[in-house]
Amino acid sequence: MTSAKILIVEDEPAIQELLAFNVMRAGFQAVCAEDADSMWRQIQGQTPDLILLDWMLPGASGVVLARQLRSDARTGDIPIIMLTARSEESDKILGLESGADDYITKPFSPRELMARIRAVLRRHIPQMPDETVAAGSLELSPASHRVTANGRAIELGPTEFRLLHFFMTHAERVYSRTQLLDQVWGTQVFVEERTVDVHIRRLRVALEPFEMDGLVQTVRGSGYRFSVS
Repeated sequence: MTSAKILIVEDEPAIQELLAFNVMRAGFQAVCAEDADSMWRQIQGQTPDLILLDWMLPGASGVVLARQLRSDARTGDIPIIMLTARSEESDKILGLESGADDYITKPFSPRELMARIRAVLRRHIPQMPDETVAAGSLELSPASHRVTANGRAIELGPTEFRLLHFFMTHAERVYSRTQLLDQVWGTQVFVEERTVDVHIRRLRVALEPFEMDGLVQTVRGSGYRFSVS
């Protein structure tokens, strides 16, 4: 699956570089910004999965930016970890009350930071259980990340895999594109509704050689339904 994208908002070049190095070494994607303006530009380009936000920034402080992020419908659900040299309890409370999901005091170890990042992401990114699910001869195993039809492997991309898993565990119900975006992509991800159509087409193409593309049905004016009947 695609690794989480971490936006690092830090104005000290050496610290920014160190954070980016450790984020990438841990298997995440790293993008950087040095102030409020560059942060918003990065978010406009592609919404991150998590923001590492320094408290002391030129112009608007991290506390102000956290409040702005939380008040904006497009960014309100992005997880935020506040980075700061302030260690007083009152400062931690202020950071958390401004909208941060977690607060880490400098200096900190890379291992601690990565553990905090993973913990916050687990609370925000939709998780799927490990149990194998089946619909007729179609089987999907989250644990092994495999899909088979009559014992033959079906190759799916990560998004099509999550989409099929959701459909198979919510069969016979109609879901709108918006509902599918929330359930499969997650509420903190902001993409256009037509993205759903693209991945539905890819899923059908993968299922077609097994004569199972008809399981994913278009319900005109409403959305999509997975049906084995």
